[in-house]
Amino acid sequence: MATRTQALVPITIAAAIVGVVGLLTIPSDAKTEPVEFPRGTVLVDGTALQVQIADTKPRQVRGLMFQDPLPRDEGMIFVFEEPGRHGLWMLNMQFALDVVWFDAGGRVVDILRDVQPCSTVVEVVSCPTYEPAGDASYMLEATAGFVERNGVTRDSVLEIVSI
Repeated sequence: MATRTQALVPITIAAAIVGVVGLLTIPSDAKTEPVEFPRGTVLVDGTALQVQIADTKPRQVRGLMFQDPLPRDEGMIFVFEEPGRHGLWMLNMQFALDVVWFDAGGRVVDILRDVQPCSTVVEVVSCPTYEPAGDASYMLEATAGFVERNGVTRDSVLEIVSI
């Protein structure tokens, strides 16, 4: 039977390799700090949310990585060129998220609550990608608790005020 050290060494090496490969595959302009996102406003069922706008591939890759938890009235809106099953992963995230995907008409496609960041070595190696149940044109990320606090459901509607 392998000792604890014998089991952890390959996992640590694998995590380091995955981390290096992950950093190398992120576009260089997505890794540059600080990243400034354009800002705008959206309404979810009439509740205003100030949002950072991720409307280019480098901004979408960077997303909320390395940021502190957002205030309750803030989020990030991902605006995709084409509808699709645009996913997210929680690598390098500092806080849990609620995620809501919307179609081009602002109708909810899918909702995830309290998605936890990948933080341990094992989690980093196997950090999952979360995808919506259907094609989406927008993805809204907010600090965990947003969905429950604001009563967001499959019947909720996204309105773009300014993005």
